[in-house]
Amino acid sequence: MNILLVDDDSSVRRVLQFKLQKQGYAVVTAADGPQALDALKEQPFDLLLSDIRMPKMDGLELLENARTIQPNIKIILITAHATVTQAVQAVKLGAFDYITKPFDDEELFVAIDKALRFEMLESENRKLRSKLKKVESGNQMIGASRPFRELKSMIQKIADTDATILISGESGTGKEIVARSIHRESSRVDKEFIAVNCAAIPKELIESELFGHVKGAFTGAVKDKKGKFELADGGTLLLDEISELAIDLQAKLLRVLQEHVVEPVGAEKKRPFDVRLIAASNVDLRDRVRSGRFREDLYYRLNVVPLHVPSLRERKEDIPLLAREFVRKHSGREDIMLDSKLTETLMDYAWPGNVRELENLMARMVILRRGETLTVDDLPDDFGTFDPHEEIDGDTKQSRVTLEEAEKKLIIEALEKTGWNKTRAAKRLGVPRHVLIYRIKKFDIDDSEQS
Repeated sequence: MNILLVDDDSSVRRVLQFKLQKQGYAVVTAADGPQALDALKEQPFDLLLSDIRMPKMDGLELLENARTIQPNIKIILITAHATVTQAVQAVKLGAFDYITKPFDDEELFVAIDKALRFEMLESENRKLRSKLKKVESGNQMIGASRPFRELKSMIQKIADTDATILISGESGTGKEIVARSIHRESSRVDKEFIAVNCAAIPKELIESELFGHVKGAFTGAVKDKKGKFELADGGTLLLDEISELAIDLQAKLLRVLQEHVVEPVGAEKKRPFDVRLIAASNVDLRDRVRSGRFREDLYYRLNVVPLHVPSLRERKEDIPLLAREFVRKHSGREDIMLDSKLTETLMDYAWPGNVRELENLMARMVILRRGETLTVDDLPDDFGTFDPHEEIDGDTKQSRVTLEEAEKKLIIEALEKTGWNKTRAAKRLGVPRHVLIYRIKKFDIDDSEQS
């Protein structure tokens, strides 16, 4: 622990320095306020121990200036001329403690130990808050488009209620992030948020995972285990990919939601719980109901408040914001830029994997970047080559046309039908002439493409 000792009396400085060093502290001394401020600018200290009455700058003035240089430093003031007013003023200005001369060594050491212990606790709290902030920042909703604003508005309306919510949306759109946002804005924020992926748990274990079990309920049940409903008591439980629940388990879930009690596997008594339930699905549950794979009564029980998360294709204006945030997140830096051509390319892409695909791409580009500005040259060679919606019929492969390809084809058709007259082609397409010219350059369309 580093201590800065300030006193205009050289003999006092030497004696205190010797005593503090014997206690194991690293001690730097200063003869007055200005010297102390110079020392504070050069290195960090855990504690400032200073006399109050000194020439050039008294201890109270030093206290104020010291905290502007090192805001978290603990400060103990020493004086032979104590007054209540002075003590109150010192505390108001941020002094941790106040010692009156004469004092014995034990009194001083206790005060120093107390201040340093407090600083250690505060330092640990700052680290924990910083970690929490980083974790939370990775779960923030980012966007400014109209679909995004409508989603945020809906979340604010429903967050602080106990209504069951059914979130729908394609894979990778951020349904869990939406659920976490609902939890954060609710009165249950101080309780647990627990997410369960129903598709990721083996069928024979999911009942135990959700509702718990007692010791001996089945082979391997060596002790009692609480299920997710009990663990989330007072908080929020997200059942993701709810469509993958087996029919028999759907019946049990319906009963749990109706009675607000769970019956652990092998237990004789039911246990009450208080949970705000959010379900999520990347398929239309109505189709599952029609095909008999999802219970109609459970569907209506879950669909109290439907919430749709738009795909990235529906909120293209948010792509630049998201891309920059993912670059910052995965690089830990604010100064890595994206050039305009890259941003335009990202916005023209269809994003079948939605926000998750965009984040993975930006993480990959950050790791393999060639400079401090990301460009289209940093895009991986396989970017845009995989289409999960591609249809294969026998030996015939029919893939969807990208937005960029369709736009280019439409422009060429308009030019051909107007004899490559850009003014008439622009009028035919319903866009200003300068927009058409920009698009022609963008797609490298020239007269050689005439048929």
